[in-house]
Amino acid sequence: MNIPRHVAIILDGNGRWAKAKGMPRNYGHTAGAKNVEDICRACHDIGIKYLTVYAFSTENWSRPEDEVSALMMLLRNYLKTCIKTAKKNNMSVRVIGEKSRLDDDIRETIEKLEKETASYDGLCFTIALNYGSRDEISRAFNLILEEIRDGRLDKDIKIDEKLISEHLDTRGLPDPDLLIRTSGELRLSNFLLWQLAYSEFYFTDVHWPDFNKSELEKAVESYSARNRRFGGV
Repeated sequence: MNIPRHVAIILDGNGRWAKAKGMPRNYGHTAGAKNVEDICRACHDIGIKYLTVYAFSTENWSRPEDEVSALMMLLRNYLKTCIKTAKKNNMSVRVIGEKSRLDDDIRETIEKLEKETASYDGLCFTIALNYGSRDEISRAFNLILEEIRDGRLDKDIKIDEKLISEHLDTRGLPDPDLLIRTSGELRLSNFLLWQLAYSEFYFTDVHWPDFNKSELEKAVESYSARNRRFGGV
């Protein structure tokens, strides 16, 4: 079987999963957070080297204030737990997105998490947090302009795909081979627009809290059965 090296997942359907059970949306978010560890372990078992998940988008701030507050508290708890989980599973963790809007304690925990797991050589786990792809690309161009103004880049440098990629949040990571979106939605929702240019897509009606190792294997089998072509060949 052809195993994708890098899988990206849009974690969708927590609220609908909870509603179907007669529970509040936050119950679904808690269940979804717990499922992340299971899928990280499943990725390692299957042979996937990189996993990137869409946890909180730049647009998610528009949700009801009580839901956002609950998500931030859940995030705090998850990031602290993730340090122990990463150590247990030899997993390096990286957080991408615009971190300046996050509270100081969350940013400090992220810094600690990335520093303490940097040397682990198992699954490379990336969390997209306060992330939007258009925002990421805009920040990349502004960073390039800043480096030109500061003299770190030649003012006559040609801005090409390689230079842009080197200034994205995902610099140093291979582009995803497979994008999975749970819960039946058929859109990218501003996730990794640059990086997904040649990725295979897999959509499932299964809500994220119910997306288990068996469902992941179905996605990998679908990917493996496809005839991957580049450049129209």
